[in-house]
Amino acid sequence: MSAVFLIVGTPAISALLLAFISHYRTAARINVVASGLTFLASLGLFVERPIATPFILIDDFNIYLVALTAFVALTTSLFSARYIMHEVEIGRLETGHLRFYHAMYQGFVFTMLMVLTSNNLGVMWVSLEGATLTTVLMVGLYRTHEALEAAWKYFILCGVGIALALFGTTLMYLAAQPVIGEGLPAMTWSELLPRVATFSPAMLNLAFVFLLVGYGTKVGLAPLHAWLPDAHAEGPTPISAVLSGLLLNVALYIVLRFKMLLTANAAALTPGPLMVTMGLSSLLLASFMLYRRRDIKRLFAYSSIEHMGIITFAFGIGGPLANFAGLLHMTMHSLTKSAIFFTVGHISQVKGTQKIADIHGLTSSQPLLGWALVIGVVAIAGLPPFGVFMSEFLVLTSTFGRAPVLALLVLFGLLVGFGALIRHLQALAFGADEGGEKTSSLALMPLFAHFGLVLAAGLYLPGPLVTWFQNVARLLG
Repeated sequence: MSAVFLIVGTPAISALLLAFISHYRTAARINVVASGLTFLASLGLFVERPIATPFILIDDFNIYLVALTAFVALTTSLFSARYIMHEVEIGRLETGHLRFYHAMYQGFVFTMLMVLTSNNLGVMWVSLEGATLTTVLMVGLYRTHEALEAAWKYFILCGVGIALALFGTTLMYLAAQPVIGEGLPAMTWSELLPRVATFSPAMLNLAFVFLLVGYGTKVGLAPLHAWLPDAHAEGPTPISAVLSGLLLNVALYIVLRFKMLLTANAAALTPGPLMVTMGLSSLLLASFMLYRRRDIKRLFAYSSIEHMGIITFAFGIGGPLANFAGLLHMTMHSLTKSAIFFTVGHISQVKGTQKIADIHGLTSSQPLLGWALVIGVVAIAGLPPFGVFMSEFLVLTSTFGRAPVLALLVLFGLLVGFGALIRHLQALAFGADEGGEKTSSLALMPLFAHFGLVLAAGLYLPGPLVTWFQNVARLLG
């Protein structure tokens, strides 16, 4: 249990400490050290698995997501240290904002880890609402008209979604109460799952619809996605990295927990068709929307909607292979997309703009950044030998055997998105050399670490990791 307390306690205490530290370098170092300690503590869960309590649950499903979240939070804090300092140097941020930024960053990490480790539906809901509030404040950090508008849109849309999720959570409690009784046990995952087969199927069905729509808003699924492109485009790039690489996964994790409950009740509706519909809609919509983007961060925000659609679709199809593919894609997308946002953050600072039309010839003027962008786009587009190719291939093969028409629609969406990304990449990475200041290779270490892991996963998945994902795939039904 000590590992869990370190995992959630380190960012919580660090957030309180950083709220009183105004010196930038000290705050940045504490942010990195706190993230590093959280990641090390997360690895301790693989050594000693704590016993479930009414408020804490660690199992095969969430343990790898805790480690993945802590790792991406660590690499993003390393990227953030140099990025935010540059924003202060050029006058986009005031030094007074830095204390607020670093405190909110650790607060955000704390709330995500609370969601992942919670055994209580209510604590999970409160924690995700806390993650929303901390990121809303960071999205509006620049205090421009566009940033405040994006933060307000994010707050309103996700506020509606989280309210629907609260109603769904209440319905789930009402479904459990006749069987389990009043109080905490009726709100505890470890108590619900063994006894959900005797719950009222009508109440379960109604609860899941509200939960899917509510938490699906946080996942960024169409047609509930409108907040996501604006939040990514107007907020600081480190926040775009953790929003896309972590928060969307955390919200989907909650949906999958509730899906496990419904699949354990034979009389309840099958959640797969609803998830397949929302996932496929997100994939197709985002694939076409990629073509008309003029902002580089907004471009990759729509790419995140596309890939969360693929992941949701995979879990909706269900079965051992599709679930395995969904878990692998969650991991590969987190690592790849956060690395892409690291690259885009450096590019926007070097070029002084996020407009795609004003960025050309990066492989000539900024070789490290240019080729990093090429690698990132090739990886996220699903080309071999990167891990995204493997996960997308598994999604397609598992779907072809059961629903060929759906597999063709997924393939069509992937090809449309691929064409859009390659079209934009040609202008961004190749062409005339525009010159400019070179980026230090040391500053790019976090993104190279991510790309290295994604490449390694595409070439070879270790046996223990495969076994782990297979166990989780069986848990998901």
